[in-house]
Amino acid sequence: MKTCFIFNPHSGRNRRRPRLAGAIRDFIAARALDANLAVTEGPGHATELARAAVQSGHEVVVAVGGDGTMNEVAQGLLHSPAALALVPCGSGNGLALHLGLPRSPRGALELATGPGSRIVAVDTGTANGRPFFNAMGLGLDADVSRRFNGLTRRGLPAYARVAFAALRELRGERCRISCGAQGETLDVLLVAVANSDQYGNHARIAPGARVDDGRLDLVAVKSVGLLRAAALVPRLFLGNVDRSPHVLRLTGPRFVIERLQPGLIHTDGETHVTGARVEVTVQPRSLRVVIPVASGAVAPNVPAAARFALQLP
Repeated sequence: MKTCFIFNPHSGRNRRRPRLAGAIRDFIAARALDANLAVTEGPGHATELARAAVQSGHEVVVAVGGDGTMNEVAQGLLHSPAALALVPCGSGNGLALHLGLPRSPRGALELATGPGSRIVAVDTGTANGRPFFNAMGLGLDADVSRRFNGLTRRGLPAYARVAFAALRELRGERCRISCGAQGETLDVLLVAVANSDQYGNHARIAPGARVDDGRLDLVAVKSVGLLRAAALVPRLFLGNVDRSPHVLRLTGPRFVIERLQPGLIHTDGETHVTGARVEVTVQPRSLRVVIPVASGAVAPNVPAAARFALQLP
């Protein structure tokens, strides 16, 4: 199994693990793997490295980093026969947690290269043409991502502080949200469109969402006061935020979100300025990923014994 490890030294916990690249090289040598390690040098480089790995016949490409690294590597693997494996080293790791991947680097390395895994095809999304694999959002979602990305020290406590500060300053905006023939105009604090069930850290923005159902899940938090908005936070971790009367949830293959003016969105935590109209579309089963054999997050659509011989459906 020809494998390429793509390591982002500036991603999340990797900054505090300067010897992790050496540990990966030792792991490759100890198991005599047909593998190589590539180190990213800046934004967008991971996508270039992933595309090059596909062209050179690698069957598995392992993203070693956070959600941003995952997004870049996955972009390079879309609609290809190569599979994405994850060694989650970020602050949220939403897709990795949804898929039931090990959180320790050693466990994730073993899964990526060992017999206890299977390959499945999962859905992905685009927001105005920008790919995302876990979640995208606007409003409070995007503002928190912008602030969080500027921090040198990250983690859940830092994220909570940034989110509270952003919430105190944010004003709701009017949006028209359409899903097929269904549409609604409302004032929102945030709109999130999720592929998996969570942002990360087990904060479930779309409880019950799946990455293999050919649909995305939109969750809009209506414009409410600070206290009511803060009361929704425990619901994220209890898995019932969508039951609040202040939350709108829709499920479908395509959404159109129309704002009064252009603004920020985020895709897997990375922020971009885009137009007032945001079109979000699912790309069914467009990415192959490595998950544990026992994971129930995705239906078993590729037999383990033949997982490297099959192409995407």
